[in-house]
Amino acid sequence: MQEWYQSRALYETVSKLITRGDFANAFEIAQSIPDKGIRAKSLSMVTVEMAKQRMDYKEALEKTIEAIMEIENYENVTKALMSLAFEFLALKRFDEALRIAEFIKDVSNRSKIQAEVGLALAREGKIHEAFKIINDILDDDVKTWATSKLASELKRG
Repeated sequence: MQEWYQSRALYETVSKLITRGDFANAFEIAQSIPDKGIRAKSLSMVTVEMAKQRMDYKEALEKTIEAIMEIENYENVTKALMSLAFEFLALKRFDEALRIAEFIKDVSNRSKIQAEVGLALAREGKIHEAFKIINDILDDDVKTWATSKLASELKRG
């Protein structure tokens, strides 16, 4: 229980350092958090904020993915990866979102990320890329949904 409280306190410290723009210390402290889940969440927060600020976040992203993969609970790993992928999708960092999705073992959840990236690309007029991503989706239900959604996206444009 002590580890959890210490981890929460460090998480709060990381959050405050991010607010101040002190990403170097936030990143360093986030890596030292004992609780694996809180460490992954803290690193995700630092990485996403660095990406928002248009800073070089490549190393931070690698460390974040490593930290997420260390979480023992499979469902929590999937949730953390999906959350991170959707954050990058929201920032229109499509390649990163797809790369993060590759670490998701659950085909259905990986497919959902791929579908959303494909549809986002379609909204930006990148139809060929969108179609290729959607066509490569392994989950047939998600692929069918994304294909029909792609058609409706094109009707609007």
